[in-house]
Amino acid sequence: MRGFARACAFLLIFDVGYYLQAIRGEFQILVHRHSIEKLIANSKTPVTLKQQLELVRRLRTFARTELKLLVDGNYEKYVDVHRKYVVWDVQAAPPFSLEPKVWWYPFVGRLAYRGYFSEKRAREYGSRLAKQGFDVYVDGVEAYSTLGWFKDPLLNTFIYDGEPELAELLFHELAHKRVFANGDTDFNEAYATTVGREGARRWLRSKGEAGLAGQYEVAIAREQQFVHLVLATREQLAQIYGDAHRTEDEMRREKQRVFDDLRRQYAELKSTWAGYSGYDDWFAHDLNNAKLNTVANYYDDVPAFQRLLQQNGGDMQRFHTAVERLSKEPKIRRHQQLRELGAECEPSFCQ
Repeated sequence: MRGFARACAFLLIFDVGYYLQAIRGEFQILVHRHSIEKLIANSKTPVTLKQQLELVRRLRTFARTELKLLVDGNYEKYVDVHRKYVVWDVQAAPPFSLEPKVWWYPFVGRLAYRGYFSEKRAREYGSRLAKQGFDVYVDGVEAYSTLGWFKDPLLNTFIYDGEPELAELLFHELAHKRVFANGDTDFNEAYATTVGREGARRWLRSKGEAGLAGQYEVAIAREQQFVHLVLATREQLAQIYGDAHRTEDEMRREKQRVFDDLRRQYAELKSTWAGYSGYDDWFAHDLNNAKLNTVANYYDDVPAFQRLLQQNGGDMQRFHTAVERLSKEPKIRRHQQLRELGAECEPSFCQ
């Protein structure tokens, strides 16, 4: 806990109110951890939870041996936070720009989100940003990584996910501990998304779960279609916002037209999904620049990382090493290389 005390002292130098809630939230998780080995051995532990904890043990081994991730002591403990989400992220962007608002944090630099352990506080902060004129998106988060500061536990917010989804989430979060570029949300999330997805695929193949693997590929294909719609919409908006001859009123009308068109396209796409409605909730609420940015954060650069994996023959150790080298490049150069890699990625591989 000495590391925790040092972190607390350092953080308090900055935004006291914000960091106090972060310290309290993390502390509550740390002190309520339970060993998964003891939970599995305890006859009072619900059978379903035991099964999921046993699955996590196997996933941790796979992550270490096959995906070359730094598992260490992560996900050896379990915490029930007694709520649906562990934190709520606030993201914001100007009304006529896709450039996200960023916040500076000690140790990790500037990131495009601000997390709260309280939904009420997150929404209050989001409301203040909205009054300043920002497009704002507040979203609940099932899991997050402390980037090696602490040993992250399993949480009730995601432990009951389906096997492919749980595997992808754990591999995604562990990837953040393998490589993390300070101040580069898009790079970090796209890398982790690539690792999570590739890891889940390899896990299912290793088990010979043809049926489950097929279902997972269908889910990925639908996700890719959704992502394509959102990213194409961002490109349209970028052109509108970049036109210096348009007035704000004209941009506002065009922005609404583009969002209306996105909803229409989604309805058409969903009609081909045999009743699947996984993104309905996303579309049920207001669309804005900040909301679209959350999708771009995670997916815009995934083809680049998939190409890098391909260049390294699918070898995960070589892939991580290549990503680590890339993370040390200046940010402008790093993203230039990502654009070049993404342009090279074959459509049959980049999905």
